[in-house]
Amino acid sequence: MSKISVVIRNKNQSKALEFLLKNLTERYHEDINEIIVIDNISIDDSEKVIHKFGAKHISIDDFSYGSSANLAAESASNDIVVIFSAHAYPVSHDFFKQISHKFTNNENLAGLRCLHNTNDFKNYINKVCSKTDPNVSGLIFCGSAFNKSVWKQHRFKDDIRTMEDKEWSLRVIKSGFDIEFSPSIFCYDITRNHKQSFFRFQNETIGGYQLWHTEHNYKKALKALLGSIIKICKVFTLELYYAFRRFFFVMKFLSNQPEKF
Repeated sequence: MSKISVVIRNKNQSKALEFLLKNLTERYHEDINEIIVIDNISIDDSEKVIHKFGAKHISIDDFSYGSSANLAAESASNDIVVIFSAHAYPVSHDFFKQISHKFTNNENLAGLRCLHNTNDFKNYINKVCSKTDPNVSGLIFCGSAFNKSVWKQHRFKDDIRTMEDKEWSLRVIKSGFDIEFSPSIFCYDITRNHKQSFFRFQNETIGGYQLWHTEHNYKKALKALLGSIIKICKVFTLELYYAFRRFFFVMKFLSNQPEKF
């Protein structure tokens, strides 16, 4: 089995990081021989957690997605690098074995996209090739693996705001390398607040325009706004309707309670 380095990107997620490191060290200690945490000046207990599990701690002050991915590759001792965010964790028992098997059997393999949502599963089962649709079958830099030897030829862009994984996927595929799915299952466990969701929206809007040439205009922007308002009204109306239904059901139940067993 090929040696694997796991690199984790973290910022103030000590609880999630502790669970991920506990998972990695207890369930997969035979499959990986290096764990590195790239920490973006956390002010919580992240550093204590990193030392608790004996992981290598590397600080990054001037964070960008591309630069942190390059630092992950530079810091890893092995050719197979699996990158995680602190809020994700592997699930399937053979997560890393599947990754190692894929790289062993394809010398032309640049990266692997693992499975974490319904779209991934559908695209994997339907054999949607990354050369056909690199957006849905290319890498995502959480729960994905890449080949460091390919990275030495094609570094990640550190001046791109987001989608550094998709941009790299496009570039290495055009250079003749392969990117495939791996049936390695992981959980992407994060709940974003409104501010975080808006930040992600900003990045994806800019990244989508730069990478996929997604067009925007005033008409589409207005349509999106009206669509959001209609959706909010529908959700509010349904929530209010079922709140009253629950209330009246409990009132009826209290007036005519069934016999207890």
